[in-house]
Amino acid sequence: MNNIASILILIFLAITFLQSAYDKLFYWKDNLDWLKEHFAATPLKNQVPLALLNVLILELISGILCVVGAIELAVNSGRIYGLYGAIFSCITLIMLLFGQRLAKDYDGARTIVLYFIPAVMAVYWLN
Repeated sequence: MNNIASILILIFLAITFLQSAYDKLFYWKDNLDWLKEHFAATPLKNQVPLALLNVLILELISGILCVVGAIELAVNSGRIYGLYGAIFSCITLIMLLFGQRLAKDYDGARTIVLYFIPAVMAVYWLN
């Protein structure tokens, strides 16, 4: 089977974003309370609910595209959904990185980079 590395990265990204979206959907208030405190001293302090909704939507799009992309790649070596899944994953991670840097959570920002590296690799391999 070809494309095994790309399929594995797409599955990795799908699990990452779908689990995170699930957490936001089913524990919205807990996430919102934590994030309001996390961003209290930033320009985003009054935009937390909208920002959380935006991240949730992007995580769902990223995760779904990665699942469909992994299936497409395994079934017929098609790359379009996987490529878009990887691109949306990168966009989502850049947004999360921006938020962490804005909140001066440098450890959190550093952690996001660990997810960004395979996402960029997926864009490169699937392009």
